[in-house]
Amino acid sequence: MNIKDLMLKDAMIMDLQATDKQGVIDEMVQKMYDVGRISDIKTYKDGILAREAQTSTGLGDGIAMPHAKNAAVKEATVLFAKSQKGVDYQSLDGQPTYLFFMIAAPEGANDTHLQALAALSRLLINHDFVEKLKGAQTPDQVQQLFTEAEAQKEAEEKAEAQETAENELKDFNRRYIVAVTACPTGIAHTYMAEDALKKQAKEMGVDIKVETNGSEGIKNRLTAEDIARADGIIVAADKKVEMNRFDGKPLVNRPVSDGIRKPEELINEALSGKAPVFRGDGSAAGDSGESAADGTIGQRIYKDLMNGVSHMLPFVIAGGIMIAISFMIDNFMGVPHDALSKLGSFNEQAKWFNDIGQAAFGFMLPVLAGFIASSISDRPGLVVGFAAGALANSGGAGFLGALIGGFLGGYVIVFLRKILSGLPKSLEGIKAILFYPFFGLLITGFLMLLINIPMSAINSGLNDFLNSLGGTNAALLGALLAGMMATDLGGPINKAAYVFGTATIANTVAEGGSIVMASVMAGGMVPPLAIFVATRLFKNKFTKEQQDAGLTNIIMGLSFVTEGAIPFAASDPLRAIPSFMIGSAITGGFVGGLGIRLMAPHGGIFVVPLLSRPIVYLLLIAAGALISGVIFGLLKKPLADAK
Repeated sequence: MNIKDLMLKDAMIMDLQATDKQGVIDEMVQKMYDVGRISDIKTYKDGILAREAQTSTGLGDGIAMPHAKNAAVKEATVLFAKSQKGVDYQSLDGQPTYLFFMIAAPEGANDTHLQALAALSRLLINHDFVEKLKGAQTPDQVQQLFTEAEAQKEAEEKAEAQETAENELKDFNRRYIVAVTACPTGIAHTYMAEDALKKQAKEMGVDIKVETNGSEGIKNRLTAEDIARADGIIVAADKKVEMNRFDGKPLVNRPVSDGIRKPEELINEALSGKAPVFRGDGSAAGDSGESAADGTIGQRIYKDLMNGVSHMLPFVIAGGIMIAISFMIDNFMGVPHDALSKLGSFNEQAKWFNDIGQAAFGFMLPVLAGFIASSISDRPGLVVGFAAGALANSGGAGFLGALIGGFLGGYVIVFLRKILSGLPKSLEGIKAILFYPFFGLLITGFLMLLINIPMSAINSGLNDFLNSLGGTNAALLGALLAGMMATDLGGPINKAAYVFGTATIANTVAEGGSIVMASVMAGGMVPPLAIFVATRLFKNKFTKEQQDAGLTNIIMGLSFVTEGAIPFAASDPLRAIPSFMIGSAITGGFVGGLGIRLMAPHGGIFVVPLLSRPIVYLLLIAAGALISGVIFGLLKKPLADAK
């Protein structure tokens, strides 16, 4: 199968009408559905948007390659579209995008399909070919250009293979680097980065071997000999790859987009002698890890924290709901006034749910600390991190103590790696299973016993403050946290507010739930519901596709999926974000001021029965959505005037 078989003439849009990123996606997805290549618009579009949320598929140089691989795709397809005027697709170079290749791959896509899609990605590195595509006027011309380009590419690859073999025979003194490219879906960026690096290396007179971690598996795998010979390593990846094999080598770790756009910079850095030397954890080469030199200090801290939080949340959410159900059962079946302290476990049926929920809750702090530590120092960090979290739990240090314990445990292992790096090679295998866990646990454990003393006092003071909240103080805190939820819609500020809310649940069970969590969830539900309000009341200011997206935001808003508002915020942030923040803050303020409590850390309308005042809560959210929606609609320009 070649690209021509995937790029159907009926699935081409030679004059794209959309004027913004959301419109482009909607128009292309609809075309994909119209030609019968996908079975469900929403499922496929959700896959496209999920990929865009990771990083823009606008690659620069006027090209975008939105792609998804999911169950909605009937048959592998590449939809070609061209915009005459160019569209602001939030490309990596900030320039307008003219050529769009929407890739649809079925979940069971075979190697033939995936190889054809990889070949498409490689062709788009050729600037002359891209310019010819921009000038194409008919689907026939597009297909002919691809047929010619594929033939030329095949001839070039044969010549390159022969040249490489000749160079290996006659010259081992040339500079040599190895690279790994990978993106989450492994369809487009993986292979474009590969070709960009190879092309740039050839121009610079540098030998290179590139391993690709794509949907068809690992291709051109690096051998131990390749790595040993290499003067430097480049990892251009947006997902974890095998890293321990690069121990002791200068390594440049960047996003896959840098492999496409900045190949010369990456190669120069890898060969400069200034690249950080990567240190693995001493485990098998197949273990997965990440370079500690990846990103700024702030970015690394945030990544490590989110690794712990993302693993912790399922325990909190499931456990919290189970405990809340136990309270509901006891309230329904009745509890004597003198036994209210046993609410949630008085009746046998309630106790079943409570025991299960408490078991899950018991893992909350160890899991948080364990996965923060493992993000910093890989598998050896799990042991010390879990122990630090458990000590924080038993010592009364709570969420903050576990958070500190996670970072402490991770960096203790990093410290141990450095001081044990001089041990004989014969002891390498025993480091990860004995030295790191034992000495890490010894150091971290005793440090946590000391840290627990002040942290326990801080945690008790914070809990007393939260439990005493009422009136103005609760309203102000509720408004602040709810406004934070609407600030970046799933970004660091949103996550900080949400994590703070979930951390308050465990200590407010006896009071019937957390006022803070109720405010946080309300603030997160307002933005997507506000989109629905705005698209209904101000139809002249939104495209048909945006109005349809407004309908889907009802479900997202009611389900507490704040990210549903991201496409609208991204296309018009100066008007959307302030509008969302105002409505969310007002809602959160009233929720806090009225003392509404929530036992569950997630769920939206599905956990309404777990609220202390459900009807009032829903009315406040509706009012906040109306306020935000009206403000957004009034601020937004009509379509005819929009820039």
